Amino acid sequence: MTKTVLITGATSGFGAAAVRRFANAGWRIVATGRRVERLQPLVEEYGADTVHAAAFDIRDETALEAALSALPGRFADIDVLINNAGLALGTAPAQTASLADWRTMIDTNITALVTLTHRLLPTLIERKGVIINMSSVAASYPYPGGNTYGGTKAFVKQFSLGLRSDLHGTGVRVTSIEPGMAETEFTLVRTHGDQTASDRMYGGAAPMTAEDIAEQLFYIATLPPHLNINRLEIMPVTQSFSPFQVDRKA
Repeated sequence: MTKTVLITGATSGFGAAAVRRFANAGWRIVATGRRVERLQPLVEEYGADTVHAAAFDIRDETALEAALSALPGRFADIDVLINNAGLALGTAPAQTASLADWRTMIDTNITALVTLTHRLLPTLIERKGVIINMSSVAASYPYPGGNTYGGTKAFVKQFSLGLRSDLHGTGVRVTSIEPGMAETEFTLVRTHGDQTASDRMYGGAAPMTAEDIAEQLFYIATLPPHLNINRLEIMPVTQSFSPFQVDRKA
């Protein structure tokens, strides 16, 4: 039986790579994102019977509900929800950071994620489905300038564990995937389009790719139904841990 996955943030990066990974394996995909011009090529590549594009801003609850209510019948029974949509904005320390950027991250990374998850829980419970939430290593390891972004991803990690507890006995599996450095549009978005900053971040580092993460998403989604990965933290070999900061006044 063909299964259906809903992937948010499917216009680029992990989301677009995940659409291709699942489509190549014969799944049906509901691909969501703000930029319809990024979603339509996925429909053209795999066909409207395989990929359904739902273009809306994940922060807009009314648009979200309208998109879900309008799903064609063959795409309505969601077996896997991949909450991938999210972003980091800014690298400034808290005392000089943009409050507007903070609110955008909270609205996208937290509020939109829980809204969509809550809306789909009845279907996922009925189908004994899978929820995969995209967190980050920033949920566990703080760094200068990570402030609200790290806080939102810590919420996603803990929310995933809470869902796992609440859904005990339903057969629904829940995973928080927590990637480290991966070369996507992430840094471009974070720096408001600074290509030099993006090049500097990834240059010579052999970072993970969007396809690497898509492969992990597919692996989790296709595990036998008696197995659950609670958390998957993944980094490139070139990335590890630094010493604590020390402010020496002497």
